[in-house]
Amino acid sequence: MPASPGISRRNLLRGMARPAPFLPRPPGVSVASLAACTGCGACVDACPQAILALAPGGVVLRPEAGECVFCGDCAASCPEEVFLPGGPMGHVMQISADCFVHAGIACMSCRDACPEQAIAMQPRIGAPFLPRIDTASCTGCAACSASCPADAIMAVKRETEEREVEDA
Repeated sequence: MPASPGISRRNLLRGMARPAPFLPRPPGVSVASLAACTGCGACVDACPQAILALAPGGVVLRPEAGECVFCGDCAASCPEEVFLPGGPMGHVMQISADCFVHAGIACMSCRDACPEQAIAMQPRIGAPFLPRIDTASCTGCAACSASCPADAIMAVKRETEEREVEDA
C-alpha cells in the first residue's frame, strides 16, 4: 500500500502515518510570510471577531469561532511583515459527509450565512437539497462553518496554480 502524499518516510516508520492537520490562516498570510511570525499575539488581541489564535506554526484562523469580515485589524496590529496587503485567504470551505442533509434533515443555514452567496442548494428527488460550495466564489471567511449546526464545514487548502508554486 503506497503512502499518502504529505507523509514522510520517517513519520511512517515512527508510526505517525497521518499528516499534520491543515491550519487555515488569516487573509494575507502565506507560507513564506508566516516565517516572520514571532507569536507575539498582537493580531489575536486586535481581532474584533475573536477568531484568531496562536499555534506552534504561527497565527491561525478558527473557522468554528465565527466569520472573518476582512477588517484588516490583524494586519494593522502586526509589528512584523506577516500579513501581505490585499492578500486572499489560502483556503476555501468544504462540506463534509457529516452534513445534516445526508441524514435526511433539511438545513440551509450555510447558504443563508454565506455573504458571497457561494453556496447553492442542489435539488434532489425525495431528499433535502444538497449544499454545494463554488470554490471560485468562496472567500474562506468561515461564516458558513460558524453557522453549521452539524459542524460539517471545514477549511481546506485552496487549490490554485499560484498557491502550488508558492508552497513548493
